[in-house]
Amino acid sequence: MDVNIHSEVLSMKFIAFFAAAVISLTACLPAAAENELPPPQVSAKGCVVIDALSGDVLYARNEDMRLPMASTTKIMSAYIALMQEGLDEPFTVDSDAIKVEGSSMGLREGDTVTLRALVYGMLLPSGNDAANAAAVRISGSVDGFVRLMNSYAAEFGLEDTNFVTPSGLDDYTDEHYSTALDMARLTRFALRDPAFAEICAQTSASVEFGAPPYKRTLHNTNRLLSMCKGVVGVKTGFTDKARRCLVSACERDGAKLICVTLNDPNDWKDHEALYDWCFGKLKKVGLSPELSGYEIPCADKGVTVKAEGDRKDMLLPQSAAERMERVTVISPFLYLPVKAGDTVGETRFYLDGELICVLPVKAVTGADAGSYEVSYDLYI
Repeated sequence: MDVNIHSEVLSMKFIAFFAAAVISLTACLPAAAENELPPPQVSAKGCVVIDALSGDVLYARNEDMRLPMASTTKIMSAYIALMQEGLDEPFTVDSDAIKVEGSSMGLREGDTVTLRALVYGMLLPSGNDAANAAAVRISGSVDGFVRLMNSYAAEFGLEDTNFVTPSGLDDYTDEHYSTALDMARLTRFALRDPAFAEICAQTSASVEFGAPPYKRTLHNTNRLLSMCKGVVGVKTGFTDKARRCLVSACERDGAKLICVTLNDPNDWKDHEALYDWCFGKLKKVGLSPELSGYEIPCADKGVTVKAEGDRKDMLLPQSAAERMERVTVISPFLYLPVKAGDTVGETRFYLDGELICVLPVKAVTGADAGSYEVSYDLYI
């Protein structure tokens, strides 16, 4: 059954902004039908699905349970590496750092590589050698890099996360752990970096390294990229202690969800089922400026601005839709003549104080005097 959701944002109000009139208006948020299907049965020990835009939780099971997270650890290591300067500056890998067990990108003693290539090596073939080589390059030692990882975790508010290795290999103190929810939040931050998002979405990539460097192809261990509609990343993981771990992201109809399963023997199918169910829980939110009868003075006379135009939609969790704020900023006065297509202001949509999209206010028809109409085009 369709349900109309009305979010009272702020009553009519004026705010000074660069000498413009600012109006906060009520957003009309028609909802999609509720997902009436029961949630899927998931075999993960810890699991969560969140909306990437708002961070709102759509599905959770033991999401706060501290568990080892295997090579999904490399999400943090790769993100930190991409924050460094000189990503494409060649250097020789530390010979001790690359002497590590498990999955590898194929580094050998004396190899020349770049930090960017190491990020590919971490996110695609899940190279433990790549994680260690990057750690020593950035912080001078693995231990120093681990301290940096934990400082980032604290900055991101990941209160139930502690790193002991850059790679996620099992440690023997049980102090390398996170939660499904913390890993989802970390991934939400990481995916905001265009380079991270681009790299983790690739099924394979050509990367150059060696002594001397030469091109070779790295393949992504994330089978979900080709198995599940809309999947755009992110990272697999496995150790004897952590078992199968998987962090993925999926885009459908303009919305993006993040799914994390820890210790899940059936992770590929669980992620597919969770996406099908959770996308069904999103609401179609109509974004509309709703400016009606607002007058803008023009030189020695006023003109009437009438709201008109196609409604624009986006998919959000209902909880996020109810927190939307809309502010319209209009020029305090205009000089005639006004030409069709002239921009006279904009409507900004905020979620939890963060700007998520803007609707430009444009004149539909030109005018020498009297009144004119405006329309709205959505861009993000």
